[in-house]
Amino acid sequence: MEPDRWLGVELRHFAALEAVAHTASFGRAAARLGYTQSAVSQQIQTLERIVGQKLITRPGGPKAVSLTEPGEVLLRHSHAIMARLAAAQADLSALADGTFGTLRVGTFQSVGSRILPLLIRHFHEKLPDVRVQLVEAHNDEDLLALIERGELELAFTTLPLEQGPFETVQVLADPYVLVVEAASPLARSGRLSVRDLAGVPLIAFHSCRSQRALEGAVQAHGVQPEIVFRSDDNGTVQGLAAAGHGCALVPLLTVDTSDESVRVIDMTSQLPPRLIGVAWHRDRYRSAAARAFVELARDQCAELQRATLSAA
Repeated sequence: MEPDRWLGVELRHFAALEAVAHTASFGRAAARLGYTQSAVSQQIQTLERIVGQKLITRPGGPKAVSLTEPGEVLLRHSHAIMARLAAAQADLSALADGTFGTLRVGTFQSVGSRILPLLIRHFHEKLPDVRVQLVEAHNDEDLLALIERGELELAFTTLPLEQGPFETVQVLADPYVLVVEAASPLARSGRLSVRDLAGVPLIAFHSCRSQRALEGAVQAHGVQPEIVFRSDDNGTVQGLAAAGHGCALVPLLTVDTSDESVRVIDMTSQLPPRLIGVAWHRDRYRSAAARAFVELARDQCAELQRATLSAA
């Protein structure tokens, strides 16, 4: 078919395809879009004529409609196109706002409790008319998806990233430590090797990129981690360790070091640190507010890094 024919594809055609795919019904798709059923049917027919392939299977009667294999392929491209449209809308809004408006930042628990409070205070001192809106997640992959869809300008993440439309800057190297019950014999051991953890019950976070990398690093030492509990709450992980249910091999940033019911054993020489960075979409406009936030994050994390090294 002639490539020029594809220039007739319109965003409303993709909207109709996504609505039909989501609802499995032309009638429900029409209600979702605020169109008549015949209008949705016509848009799908037009899209099929342009691309030259059948996209929807229409069984007739009350049976649900479904996408053909070409329809599924085109739907994936439709999602990407609609996401870029949302990103373009967000870009223009950010450009119009300048140093006003809202900066949407994704974060996870340890950054939210240890880095963000002071960082946001310094940011508001510099740009008092910009409101920081936080979106929290246990898994930074969810935050990266929000950046890709244009719903976040920035997100804290662990590094390195897998392939994607992102740029990053590293702000902190967060060392791994072993948190043990204060009365545990391990608390008197000083420095431990990873091999000493063979057969030791461990408390860990749920599966995420950094946790998978940590468990891989432990396995590289010939030790299969014996995980007895998992939680995404830092306090729960430390509380379980304090009660003697196991030891927690965790990043230092997640630990309340003032808790006298536990002992914190440095594992820096044994395991590579968790690298924390800030990510943004490489193809999107980055506002002055976003650039200022990243620079302040780098400065504050550098101070935190120096304080950590001094205490070691």
